[in-house]
Amino acid sequence: MKRLMRSAVAGLSRLVERGSGSRLLLVRDSDLHALPERMHLRRFVEHFAIDCIFDVGANRGQYATMLRQQVGYEGLIVSFEPIPECADHVRALAKGDPLWQVEEVALADRVGMDSFNIMASHQFSSLASPDHSGVDIFQETNRVVRSVTVKVDLLTNYYRIYRERFGFTRPFLKLDTQGGDVKVVAGAADIMSAFVGLQSELSVIKIYDSATPYDEAIRFYESLGFRLSAFVPNNYGHFPSLVEIDCIMYNPGFTASPPAG
Repeated sequence: MKRLMRSAVAGLSRLVERGSGSRLLLVRDSDLHALPERMHLRRFVEHFAIDCIFDVGANRGQYATMLRQQVGYEGLIVSFEPIPECADHVRALAKGDPLWQVEEVALADRVGMDSFNIMASHQFSSLASPDHSGVDIFQETNRVVRSVTVKVDLLTNYYRIYRERFGFTRPFLKLDTQGGDVKVVAGAADIMSAFVGLQSELSVIKIYDSATPYDEAIRFYESLGFRLSAFVPNNYGHFPSLVEIDCIMYNPGFTASPPAG
């Protein structure tokens, strides 16, 4: 029955495409929230000819995998993930892909070693501590179950290493550090003008003690010369509250890529 359904859907999609010139896009309900991000990133990457993406807060490689499979990005990815077992998982995914590099480090606004909180749900893990005063729906998932000592470093240092190694000219910065995005950018303020754009998770309702409020974060990024390109959901949402959302911003100092040839 499932095979028949897939065949019928494929046939319907072909009919729609022949009749209207448009493709019929069928998406599972669980993936609907991710469509705006994927569609905007596909357009952004192509428009600005992005040739390197720094994936800060890679977790288990979800974002980089999405770039390869849904966005169609084929250039350099540098994933940063401090949790040892998660970094191992990303390295396994990146095996055989020479343009996907993995660094087991937490990026911030300082250099050294620090305690990193691993939460009950590993996606919430952070250098910061949970704060449930604004919303209590994450009390079970966003709680510390153990801490590990991790290397902490500046984005600037890795930008220079990989720029020397690969010679990229139009990099993009993705941030998902669970409360520390602004600190990562602040620690790399001297090189931010070299980035075509950035994507950052915004804290509408604070769930970490040191998270920067969303409006302050946007103003800070704007002070560095970036302008808003889009707001995109980063999860199912928590109706009726908006807890977090991602912003995608661009650097007006970069023009669209020139036509090939």
